[in-house]
Amino acid sequence: MGLRETYAHAIQTAKGRFHGSAEERDGKLHFKGTVATEDEKNALWDAIKTVPGWRDEVVADIKVTGEPASGGAAAPKTYTVKPGDTLSAIAREHLGNANAYMKIFELNRDQLSDPDKIKPGQVLRLP
Repeated sequence: MGLRETYAHAIQTAKGRFHGSAEERDGKLHFKGTVATEDEKNALWDAIKTVPGWRDEVVADIKVTGEPASGGAAAPKTYTVKPGDTLSAIAREHLGNANAYMKIFELNRDQLSDPDKIKPGQVLRLP
């Protein structure tokens, strides 16, 4: 099995938020690119670190391009999906209304194809 398959979860986590490449060369998987926020960078690193031996197999150059929140501007709200979570439970907890789950789904269409299919480790943007 190649490194791209071994790190499929990290590559999937990167989709829609990581602008760059994940190339296998010289026996290592090289991530090189940018993300908009520090949270997105951390989510990608968290996904990479789920594989034992990542220190010997991954070379990553991930830069954050977004501006840090300042002057009263709120940082974008995100939520990392945990086992057993549902969009309606997340909506109830963070938006105060379980029926607002479609707002979360629509905001994350780049990584969700079905509101009933979320996976632990996904980082969802919240309205």
